[in-house]
Amino acid sequence: MRGKLLWALALGFAIAAAAPALSPARADEVVLNAVHFTPAQNAYAQSFLKFVEKVNERGKGIVQIKVRGGPEVVPPLQQGEAQKNGLIDMINTPAGLYLELAPEGEVFSATGKSVSDVRENGGWELISKIYAEKANAHLLAHVDAGAGFHVFTVKEPAKTDNGGIDWSALTIRSAPLYRDFLEALGATVIVQSPGEIYTSLERGVVNANAYTVFGYKSFGWDKFTKYRIDPSFFVTDVLVSMNQKKWESLSPEAQKILTDVALEHELESATANAEATVTQGQQMIDEGQTVVTLGETAAADFLAKAAEASWKRMNERDPTHIEALRALFQ
Repeated sequence: MRGKLLWALALGFAIAAAAPALSPARADEVVLNAVHFTPAQNAYAQSFLKFVEKVNERGKGIVQIKVRGGPEVVPPLQQGEAQKNGLIDMINTPAGLYLELAPEGEVFSATGKSVSDVRENGGWELISKIYAEKANAHLLAHVDAGAGFHVFTVKEPAKTDNGGIDWSALTIRSAPLYRDFLEALGATVIVQSPGEIYTSLERGVVNANAYTVFGYKSFGWDKFTKYRIDPSFFVTDVLVSMNQKKWESLSPEAQKILTDVALEHELESATANAEATVTQGQQMIDEGQTVVTLGETAAADFLAKAAEASWKRMNERDPTHIEALRALFQ
């Protein structure tokens, strides 16, 4: 507890010290502090910075976003809590990294519907209410959506008679989001943040890594993982959100700017993500990465277990909204 308090105080002092002084002419301009979950050079952070740039252009004199940094400022697994407690105003972080606050966030990765679908059918409204209640968060956008996760391996994975993979031979680095699924396959799982993965692969702590094609190469992980297993599972669940109380304190004009840009970037980033996934995937193949495709029966079983893992865990944590979420997201 004391360590968390000291960390919180240090962050608060760092933000206060770094905050720009506003001139009298811009005294009403609100500056929002933000962090992102990957290093700045990664594709996900670059996508978020494009969103920030758009907001700052349209919000001059009204609202600005000051990006304080990434995981070096607030560790990814602590970003949801930092936002909830008001230590940071805005985060660009996957729902899967703060499921302890809002376990229903798994719907973003488990859904079979597009972002536009869930906005139109009421799904976004429902999940937004849940985040407001449980995480003190106002959801702005589900960004970089649509790409799936793959398991990448150091050595060629051993195949089974039915065209599957001997998952028991793999020690896979995982995020909290897909830990249960990978364990259900029979793999050994180690949960780590992206910043730890390079060293774990280099030292042989893990012999596989689960992540998206999008942004994978920017971490340098492809130096070690020469095989990619298809098909992909789940879909990306990166959210841009704000502290609820901070959101409520903004002027209607500032809220409109943030909402409008969020909607635009949500669509644009999904398209860009899909295109970049193809391009970056091919680049790694051209540089020597081999795609290993599961057989038809094995692939069907693999995807069925993936779908079941998310809904099962959500139901075990809090069944209150499960049926309503299934109706709108599945």
